[in-house]
Amino acid sequence: MLKIEKLSFGYSGEGLFRDLNLELEPGMIYGLLGKNGAGKTSLLRLISGQLFPSGGDLEVLGFDPRLRQPGMLREIYFLPEEFPVPRLTGTRYLALNSPFYPRFDRERFFDLCEGFQIDPARSLSQVSLGQKKKFLLAFGLASGVRLLILDEPTNGLDIPSKRQFRRLAASSLGEDQTILISTHQVRDMENLIDPVVILDSGHILFAGNIESIAAEFRMSLEPAEPLPDDAFYFEKVPGGYSVVRRNREGHDSHVDLEVFFNMVIENGEKVSAILKSVRREERV
Repeated sequence: MLKIEKLSFGYSGEGLFRDLNLELEPGMIYGLLGKNGAGKTSLLRLISGQLFPSGGDLEVLGFDPRLRQPGMLREIYFLPEEFPVPRLTGTRYLALNSPFYPRFDRERFFDLCEGFQIDPARSLSQVSLGQKKKFLLAFGLASGVRLLILDEPTNGLDIPSKRQFRRLAASSLGEDQTILISTHQVRDMENLIDPVVILDSGHILFAGNIESIAAEFRMSLEPAEPLPDDAFYFEKVPGGYSVVRRNREGHDSHVDLEVFFNMVIENGEKVSAILKSVRREERV
């Protein structure tokens, strides 16, 4: 689906990515997590061919995205965080843009509009930011593309709409499709994304699935601050402390993705070393 090897990229001589490696497989909803300024949007633009790397290899659906060939473009839909919307009705937008996507599902599109509670007959220039975003999300989810890229898709959405988005995105994924969602709002995506890629300062600190996290780390809410030697990581939260320990007993464990994200940002090398060690043991 997507393969990045030793990718380099920067702005005006200032490096952002160096020797970046990443692979995405079909049938998954990947979460690209990172703080503001971590490089998430730049990476999405490199993948979609809007920016060009200075070194390394980048292959998307068997294409070099720098060439922006029609065969690739009809298989990618990219919804950026900030988007221009023409002075058209939704139905006119649909008529003009859906032919670019050979597997666009009109019936699915109107079902999604109903699910998002939006009227596609209204002018896109006369509705709220949230309504515009929901319209474009419905279009993207109905496009039938093999790679759907969404940059901060829940920005501008109210709480019920965020819940609707998670439900509709999960139900729209096909076996040969990949959804890549970039966000810094980890809570919004917690029950949707898996695997997870954590990016910080142009470096991938973690890439793996929720199951691998739960197998190696056990998370709990505790009333008192643990002793430093008694926890791998902890942070103050409402109601006490969220505590992370090594899951040496193999207990079932719920993964609090926001806590895991904070832990990786603070202890990325230690977390990666643990998971790499486990993967080496599994191969033996």
